[in-house]
Amino acid sequence: MSKPSITFACGLYDRMQALYTGEVPVEGVDLNFIANDEPRNIFDRMAGGLEFDSSEFSSSEFVSRFMANQNPFVALPVFASRVFRHSFIFINRRHIKAPKDLAGKRIAVPRYAMTAAIFQRGLLSDEHGIDFSSVEWIEGDINSAKPHGKPTILPPVKKISIADNKSGKSLSELLDKGEVQALIGTGVPDCFGRNPDIVRLYPDYRAAEMDYYRRTKIFPIMHLIAIKKDVYEKHPFVATSLFNAFNRSKDIAYERMRYRGTLRAMLPWMHAEIDDIEAVFGGDPWPYGVEPNRPTLDALVRYLVEQGVIAKAPKVDDLFVPVHGLH
Repeated sequence: MSKPSITFACGLYDRMQALYTGEVPVEGVDLNFIANDEPRNIFDRMAGGLEFDSSEFSSSEFVSRFMANQNPFVALPVFASRVFRHSFIFINRRHIKAPKDLAGKRIAVPRYAMTAAIFQRGLLSDEHGIDFSSVEWIEGDINSAKPHGKPTILPPVKKISIADNKSGKSLSELLDKGEVQALIGTGVPDCFGRNPDIVRLYPDYRAAEMDYYRRTKIFPIMHLIAIKKDVYEKHPFVATSLFNAFNRSKDIAYERMRYRGTLRAMLPWMHAEIDDIEAVFGGDPWPYGVEPNRPTLDALVRYLVEQGVIAKAPKVDDLFVPVHGLH
């Protein structure tokens, strides 16, 4: 019996390299790894056209589709991308003096429902008690006047003030001029570094993020792994085969990163980074599976409800298909 051929679209992250090169095979599967370092492009093609059998996929978008019963995918508890987002909250300090001042303002964001923004608003609500109910959200690209991708995202379940940026300016230019008073998202606005009034809300974001993780155990999950439902139903073993291969590939990357005889990446103080990872995480900083990620996943579904993206929170365990992992 021939192996099923599975297309998989994902960024070429270090944790995926051994899968891409074939060093780690996927048991019972002929994997066609399509490297694409533009996640929004992958999501739009996967959600809009079902172009891949499997791919990295927006965590928030998956959950909203799951709850709306408009989801042609199943998910694996494998997290291709996760990023602390404190460093991507920018303010115009002529208008924002303290976090509480964000309430009632105009805030720029690439997409209201993007996972990064979900975690950023959740962070600000949890840490500073900010009520975003009266905020006007302006959606668009950070450093161009275009929209951010071509998503097929479901609308929020609550009435929220969201407007497209039709100003002919980028979100960065709007922030620069004070036409929006803050910007959250996944990139750095061009006006940062040119206009002294544009600053990070958390200037020492590294220390803030470490402290945040120590207190909450939340390491924001941006992207999970989606498999087309019809592929999973036809070949259910694929979920476990992929899960185990993803783990092996990640373990190889982690061990190579921690080798101190040379620098694996162009990071001059990488050894200090590794020391900090050991101190803060006390082990694997990037675990797969539901249980070691429960605080983060619980926070994600809570934030999605609080921010009006979904009506009620699912059970975290229900979001993922069962796998019989080697870990």
